[in-house]
Amino acid sequence: MNKLLKTVLLFSAAISIIPSGTAFADDKLETATTKFVDANGVKFSYRTLGPKAGTPLIFLQHFTGNMDAWDPAVVNALAKNRPVVVFNNRGVGSTNGVVADNITQMTTDAYAFIQALGYKQVDLLGFSLGGFIAQELAAQYPELVRKVILAGTTYQGGGNNLMKVLGEAFSRENAQDPRDYLFFSQSDAGKQAAAAFLSRVYARQAGRDPESGKEIADAHGKALIVWTSTPDPEFKTLKAIQQPVLVVTGSNDTMLPTEGSITLFKEIKNAQLVLYPDANHGSIFQYHDAFVNTADFFLSH
Repeated sequence: MNKLLKTVLLFSAAISIIPSGTAFADDKLETATTKFVDANGVKFSYRTLGPKAGTPLIFLQHFTGNMDAWDPAVVNALAKNRPVVVFNNRGVGSTNGVVADNITQMTTDAYAFIQALGYKQVDLLGFSLGGFIAQELAAQYPELVRKVILAGTTYQGGGNNLMKVLGEAFSRENAQDPRDYLFFSQSDAGKQAAAAFLSRVYARQAGRDPESGKEIADAHGKALIVWTSTPDPEFKTLKAIQQPVLVVTGSNDTMLPTEGSITLFKEIKNAQLVLYPDANHGSIFQYHDAFVNTADFFLSH
C-alpha cells in the first residue's frame, strides 16, 4: 500500500469510525455536577463526564480559563467514548487556594489532583497554557500519562504574543468577550464560528464557575511569559516525552505562534501534527467536529 493511499484510508477512518460509548444520560458539561476533592492542601473543583470504563481524558485549561470556558461541543463529544474530567487548578474558579504563578506549581497541583482521583493512567488534553502543564506531566510521569493532545500551545522558550494580542482584543470598540478575537480568525467564517462558540460556552445557567479576575490574570500571565521566555535549547522536556502526541493548531495562531506547534511536532519523538486553515488560537473550537473525530481516533487506536 503506497503512503498516499494509506494516509487517505487513515483519514477516512478518523472521520467515520467512532466506537459506541456508554455515557450517562446527564453527562453534559452544561449540566454536570461540580464535585470536590482534597489534594496537596487544595480543595479542587471538577466535573466528570462519560462512561466509567476506559482511560480518563484530563482537560488542562488555558490562561485565566475555568471549567465553564471549555467548549461543550468538544467536551461532550469526546466524553461519548471515554471518561472525561475537567477541573480548576489552584485558585481558579471554585477551587480554593492562592493561584499559582508558575508552571512547576501548576504541574505539581495537577499531578496531585489526578492522584487524588485514584487514576493509574490517563490521557491529557492541554490547551494553550494547559499544554505547558501537559508537556511537563508527560515528561515527568511517563507511567501515568498514556497519550497527549497539545492544542494551541508551544514549547518552553517558544515565545508568546500574549500582551500584544490582549491589548488588541480589549482595545476594540464594544468588545464583549476577547475570545472572539483571541481564539478565532477575523474572516467571515471565523467570526461566525466565534459567535457559535460563545453561545455554547455560556449555555450553562446554574452553578457556573466564578469568572477570573486580575489576580488570576496576573499570576497566569507571569507563568505563561516566564515559561515561554525561558530557553530549553536542547529541548530536554520535549525529548523526554516518549508517548504518542497529537499536536493541533491554527494556521495563524497570534498568541502562541503556529511555528511553536511545528517545533513540538519536530522535536517530540512520536508526534503528529494537524493544522487547520483560516484558524487562530482556538482552532479546536472553530473546527470542533473535525478535531473531535481526529482526537477520538488518536486516543482510541
